Amino acid sequence: MTTRERSQPHTAHTKKPRMTREEALERQRRREERALHEQESREMARGPIDMPFLMLVLLLTVIGLIMLFSASFPSGYYEEGDPFAYVRRQGVFAVMGVAAMLMIGKVNYQRFRALAKPLLGLSIVLLVLVLIPHVGITRNNATRWLGVPGTALQFQPSEIAKLAVVLFFSDSISKKKDRMRSFRYGIVPYALILVLLAALVGKEPHLSGALLILGAGAVLMLVGGIHWGWVLGAIGSALSMMYVVLFVVGYNTSRVQMWHNPWLDPQGKGYQLVQSLLAIGSGGLLGVGLGKSRQKFMYLPEEHNDFIFAIVCEELGLIGAAVIMLLFAALILRGFWIALHARDRFGSLMVVGITTLIGMQTFLNIGVVTGLLPTTGISLPFFSYGGTALTIQLAEMGIVLSVSRQMKPTRAG
Repeated sequence: MTTRERSQPHTAHTKKPRMTREEALERQRRREERALHEQESREMARGPIDMPFLMLVLLLTVIGLIMLFSASFPSGYYEEGDPFAYVRRQGVFAVMGVAAMLMIGKVNYQRFRALAKPLLGLSIVLLVLVLIPHVGITRNNATRWLGVPGTALQFQPSEIAKLAVVLFFSDSISKKKDRMRSFRYGIVPYALILVLLAALVGKEPHLSGALLILGAGAVLMLVGGIHWGWVLGAIGSALSMMYVVLFVVGYNTSRVQMWHNPWLDPQGKGYQLVQSLLAIGSGGLLGVGLGKSRQKFMYLPEEHNDFIFAIVCEELGLIGAAVIMLLFAALILRGFWIALHARDRFGSLMVVGITTLIGMQTFLNIGVVTGLLPTTGISLPFFSYGGTALTIQLAEMGIVLSVSRQMKPTRAG
């Protein structure tokens, strides 16, 4: 055997270990980086929560319970035989929600990535179950609830769907970066999910819930980096769909007519908005006084639920209502401030999505109660009666607090 022949196997043998060693070093480097990232995340997760945001949440929750008691005790007395019926139930869920918020606030928010896909799948299954006859619970010509009829053990799957959209979109978008500008990766998968969820929620029918899901998803896509051209196209499509839903579909046509002039049928379809406007007008500048509303005595429908802000205006007046709106504005602004200072893209997107949901829901509710928008069934966060909704909202606030623990250091905030 020649020297060249003897050297060939040796050469082939020496090249293979060199490549394997490089690959092993690369894998080791990635492993160390991942471990270092996880260690830093664990250490930063022990930081303090954002106290201004926490205090705003607690303040709104307490004021909401006080106003709920004031608005609901006539209904509780006449319908349940107990003036404390509604506020007692809401108080239990509020305590549970605050406990959940504080517990979630201590969790490293990176763990929420694992919940994104399962929660989205669960929300789709629950929304389908709502539409099955004799499974979903119907109230006021809308089938939006699951649970035990006639008890407080009921919830709206649309509440879970809203949180699922935020978690899934935040997790997925945070991993794509520049690919979000492409139609295939930045538009198609998210549009399909939004259309599916909005269609299921709209079928209940629950127009405001569908709008919240579409709005939160669209904002996350926009912040995630999709091209502005697609944003303008989506706005045009949304306006077209809104025109069809409001002016063509029979379910909403009468609502638009009563929105333009509720006095066309003040004892029928325009009754609720007329009574809401009477309550707001009766409050004046300073209000009639806490607990002294007249419209809540079986005049204003849903006075402790969707139209509780009308009772706020009547009892606390323009000044009191303005203070509450300022508290909501401060909460929303603080949420976006936390998003701007979040440690990474995933945390920032989650906070943007949750804050957008609270902001949109507050605007839509106040707009409906004051006649600015057509009447839709949408509650006021932290105020309206609904235990599971309050608990989920407070849990979402816990996610924001979890992100705030790992904020980038700032000189002033």
